[in-house]
Amino acid sequence: MFTSVEQFLKTWSHESAQTARVMAALTDGSLEQRVAEGYRSLGELAWHVVVSQREIVGKTGLEYDAPSKRDPVPERAAEVHSAYVDAAKALAGAVERQWTDETLEVTDQLYGREWPRGFTLAVVLYHEIHHRGQMTVLMRQAGLKVPGVYGPSADGE
Repeated sequence: MFTSVEQFLKTWSHESAQTARVMAALTDGSLEQRVAEGYRSLGELAWHVVVSQREIVGKTGLEYDAPSKRDPVPERAAEVHSAYVDAAKALAGAVERQWTDETLEVTDQLYGREWPRGFTLAVVLYHEIHHRGQMTVLMRQAGLKVPGVYGPSADGE
Protein backbone atom coordinates (compact mmCIF):
# COMPACT_ATOMS: atom_id res chain seq x y z
CA MET A 1 0.00 0.00 0.00
CA PHE A 2 1.28 3.45 -0.87
CA THR A 3 1.37 5.99 1.93
CA SER A 4 2.67 8.94 -0.07
CA VAL A 5 1.94 10.32 -3.51
CA GLU A 6 5.68 10.73 -4.12
CA GLN A 7 6.27 7.05 -3.31
CA PHE A 8 3.61 6.01 -5.82
CA LEU A 9 4.86 8.37 -8.52
CA LYS A 10 8.45 7.11 -8.25
CA THR A 11 7.37 3.49 -8.37
CA TRP A 12 4.84 4.09 -11.14
CA SER A 13 7.41 5.98 -13.21
CA HIS A 14 9.80 3.01 -13.10
CA GLU A 15 7.20 0.27 -13.58
CA SER A 16 5.21 2.01 -16.31
CA ALA A 17 8.46 2.61 -18.21
CA GLN A 18 9.13 -1.14 -18.05
CA THR A 19 5.62 -1.95 -19.24
CA ALA A 20 6.03 0.57 -22.07
CA ARG A 21 9.25 -1.25 -23.12
CA VAL A 22 7.36 -4.54 -23.24
CA MET A 23 4.50 -2.93 -25.20
CA ALA A 24 6.99 -1.37 -27.63
CA ALA A 25 8.32 -4.84 -28.50
CA LEU A 26 4.91 -6.01 -29.75
CA THR A 27 4.30 -6.33 -33.47
CA ASP A 28 1.05 -6.21 -35.36
CA GLY A 29 1.39 -9.90 -36.19
CA SER A 30 1.96 -10.86 -32.56
CA LEU A 31 -1.31 -9.37 -31.30
CA GLU A 32 -3.27 -12.52 -32.19
CA GLN A 33 -0.95 -14.86 -30.24
CA ARG A 34 -2.85 -16.91 -27.64
CA VAL A 35 -1.57 -19.36 -25.06
CA ALA A 36 -4.57 -21.57 -25.98
CA GLU A 37 -8.01 -21.23 -27.50
CA GLY A 38 -10.44 -19.41 -25.23
CA TYR A 39 -7.78 -17.22 -23.58
CA ARG A 40 -6.99 -13.59 -24.26
CA SER A 41 -4.75 -12.89 -27.21
CA LEU A 42 -1.58 -10.89 -26.66
CA GLY A 43 -3.33 -7.84 -28.11
CA GLU A 44 -6.36 -8.30 -25.85
CA LEU A 45 -4.10 -8.76 -22.83
CA ALA A 46 -2.07 -5.65 -23.67
CA TRP A 47 -5.27 -3.65 -24.15
CA HIS A 48 -6.57 -4.99 -20.83
CA VAL A 49 -3.47 -3.50 -19.17
CA VAL A 50 -4.22 -0.16 -20.83
CA VAL A 51 -7.90 0.06 -19.88
CA SER A 52 -7.67 -1.51 -16.41
CA GLN A 53 -5.83 1.45 -14.94
CA ARG A 54 -8.80 3.73 -15.47
CA GLU A 55 -11.36 1.01 -14.74
CA ILE A 56 -9.90 0.34 -11.29
CA VAL A 57 -8.83 3.83 -10.22
CA GLY A 58 -11.93 5.41 -11.75
CA LYS A 59 -13.99 3.79 -8.99
CA THR A 60 -12.30 6.20 -6.56
CA GLY A 61 -13.51 9.28 -8.39
CA LEU A 62 -10.06 10.13 -9.77
CA GLU A 63 -10.71 11.91 -13.04
CA TYR A 64 -8.49 11.69 -16.10
CA ASP A 65 -8.75 10.87 -19.76
CA ALA A 66 -7.75 7.37 -20.84
CA PRO A 67 -9.24 4.55 -22.89
CA SER A 68 -11.95 2.41 -21.28
CA LYS A 69 -12.95 -1.20 -21.71
CA ARG A 70 -15.71 0.00 -24.05
CA ASP A 71 -13.03 1.07 -26.54
CA PRO A 72 -12.14 -1.60 -29.12
CA VAL A 73 -8.78 -3.32 -29.07
CA PRO A 74 -6.57 -1.54 -31.62
CA GLU A 75 -5.39 -3.58 -34.57
CA ARG A 76 -1.92 -2.04 -34.58
CA ALA A 77 0.69 -2.64 -31.90
CA ALA A 78 1.93 0.95 -32.11
CA GLU A 79 -1.56 2.18 -31.18
CA VAL A 80 -1.65 -0.06 -28.10
CA HIS A 81 1.80 1.16 -27.05
CA SER A 82 0.89 4.82 -27.58
CA ALA A 83 -2.39 4.43 -25.68
CA TYR A 84 -0.53 2.77 -22.81
CA VAL A 85 2.10 5.52 -22.57
CA ASP A 86 -0.59 8.22 -22.63
CA ALA A 87 -2.78 6.44 -20.06
CA ALA A 88 0.13 5.82 -17.68
CA LYS A 89 1.16 9.50 -17.86
CA ALA A 90 -2.43 10.61 -17.38
CA LEU A 91 -2.83 8.42 -14.30
CA ALA A 92 0.36 9.79 -12.75
CA GLY A 93 -0.65 13.36 -13.53
CA ALA A 94 -4.11 12.90 -12.06
CA VAL A 95 -2.76 11.39 -8.85
CA GLU A 96 -0.21 14.19 -8.56
CA ARG A 97 -2.80 16.93 -9.13
CA GLN A 98 -5.85 15.53 -7.36
CA TRP A 99 -4.55 13.52 -4.42
CA THR A 100 -2.41 14.16 -1.36
CA ASP A 101 -0.76 11.81 1.11
CA GLU A 102 -3.88 12.15 3.26
CA THR A 103 -6.10 11.28 0.28
CA LEU A 104 -4.38 7.90 0.07
CA GLU A 105 -6.01 6.98 3.40
CA VAL A 106 -9.55 7.69 2.11
CA THR A 107 -11.49 4.48 1.51
CA ASP A 108 -13.69 3.68 -1.46
CA GLN A 109 -16.01 0.79 -2.23
CA LEU A 110 -14.25 -1.40 -4.81
CA TYR A 111 -15.25 -4.91 -5.76
CA GLY A 112 -17.41 -5.36 -2.66
CA ARG A 113 -14.75 -4.16 -0.21
CA GLU A 114 -13.48 -0.96 1.36
CA TRP A 115 -10.06 -0.12 -0.08
CA PRO A 116 -7.84 2.75 1.00
CA ARG A 117 -6.73 4.68 -2.09
CA GLY A 118 -3.10 3.86 -1.36
CA PHE A 119 -4.06 0.18 -1.60
CA THR A 120 -6.00 0.80 -4.81
CA LEU A 121 -2.88 2.29 -6.40
CA ALA A 122 -0.89 -0.76 -5.29
CA VAL A 123 -3.51 -3.07 -6.82
CA VAL A 124 -3.29 -1.20 -10.14
CA LEU A 125 0.47 -1.62 -10.07
CA TYR A 126 0.44 -5.32 -9.11
CA HIS A 127 -2.31 -6.04 -11.65
CA GLU A 128 -0.18 -4.49 -14.36
CA ILE A 129 2.96 -6.38 -13.31
CA HIS A 130 1.00 -9.65 -13.27
CA HIS A 131 -0.31 -9.16 -16.80
CA ARG A 132 3.04 -7.85 -18.05
CA GLY A 133 4.51 -11.22 -17.06
CA GLN A 134 1.77 -13.05 -18.93
CA MET A 135 2.49 -10.90 -21.96
CA THR A 136 6.14 -11.96 -21.99
CA VAL A 137 5.12 -15.63 -22.25
CA LEU A 138 2.91 -14.89 -25.25
CA MET A 139 5.67 -12.77 -26.75
CA ARG A 140 8.06 -15.73 -26.59
CA GLN A 141 5.44 -17.96 -28.20
CA ALA A 142 5.04 -15.36 -30.96
CA GLY A 143 8.81 -15.39 -31.57
CA LEU A 144 9.42 -11.88 -30.25
CA LYS A 145 12.44 -10.79 -28.27
CA VAL A 146 11.44 -10.02 -24.70
CA PRO A 147 13.05 -6.92 -23.18
CA GLY A 148 14.60 -7.28 -19.77
CA VAL A 149 12.46 -5.80 -17.01
CA TYR A 150 14.28 -6.37 -13.73
CA GLY A 151 17.54 -7.29 -15.40
CA PRO A 152 18.57 -8.77 -18.72
CA SER A 153 16.31 -11.28 -20.44
CA ALA A 154 17.40 -14.46 -22.18
CA ASP A 155 17.35 -12.36 -25.35
CA GLY A 156 20.21 -10.24 -24.01
CA GLU A 157 18.07 -7.15 -23.65
